[in-house]
Amino acid sequence: MAQYTDTILMVQPVSFYYNEETAVNNYFQKEPERDEDVIQKLALQEFNSFVEKLRNHGVEVIVVKDNHKENTPDSVFPNNWFSTHEDGAVILYPMFAENRRKERRPDLQEILQNNGFIVDRIVDLSASEDSDKFLEGTGSMILDHDNQILYAAISPRTDKDLVLQWCEKMDFTPLMFRAVQSVEDQRIPIYHTNVMLTVGDKYAVVCLETIDDEQQRAQVIESLNKTEKEIIAITEEQMHKFAGNMLQVANKQGEKFLVMSQQAYNSLTEEQIENLEKHNNLITVAIPTIEKLGGGSARCMMAEVFLPVS
Repeated sequence: MAQYTDTILMVQPVSFYYNEETAVNNYFQKEPERDEDVIQKLALQEFNSFVEKLRNHGVEVIVVKDNHKENTPDSVFPNNWFSTHEDGAVILYPMFAENRRKERRPDLQEILQNNGFIVDRIVDLSASEDSDKFLEGTGSMILDHDNQILYAAISPRTDKDLVLQWCEKMDFTPLMFRAVQSVEDQRIPIYHTNVMLTVGDKYAVVCLETIDDEQQRAQVIESLNKTEKEIIAITEEQMHKFAGNMLQVANKQGEKFLVMSQQAYNSLTEEQIENLEKHNNLITVAIPTIEKLGGGSARCMMAEVFLPVS
């Protein structure tokens, strides 16, 4: 299996704003200081610049326009509600916030097929919302495709039973742990695994400081070492600047890149940058409005397309 893809699907926002429903357990979000129209305009500029930069590096980007029919302030983060796989599967996920459930698009299969991809089956896990069990796609799950390992930080948005079901369905081995962050002198579960862990083909960017349990931390380190990933450790302070929220991609010529926000890049040390550049070139994008209000960063905005080509 390929660890990275050369095709990304991104959703252009039409009503981006601070989502109060997700803010209850996403401590990366900050309340707005401007009105909705200004924020949407800034978010759209950031999104369009992001897409342009990826395309300038030869990465294929499918841009899907959101619509005004639903209240979907977080639609710019599509990786949470679906994932695609090399066997032709598209998986739909149960979402914590009710207004985020509206992001699931009935025309997704048509969009993918119209762009030349084969969809053999749709696996819909969204019924678990009725039982208050959630699994928010590749926000909840970090997939080591090469070694078929699923890393998951269990939280209100990442249910242990659903992780196990997913692994059984897709023939992956689960490695679950608890990752926490400091919020007002408390250690609170991190809402998504992908803000503290990125797995590339030959390396992993991980905030080990968030795994307070020594045994669980040791298990993560052992697994990354065993699969021959160079561990690039970041601090919790760097994590809060989205230095864990990155994604490895490629272009049609096979060149590899690691995509991150400008804020994340600015938080890195020279040594960390050098270690990352050993494995791939870096692409940085300025998305301060989306990061501040949405509580997500570059990786969250990119849904990978691993489907076979028709």
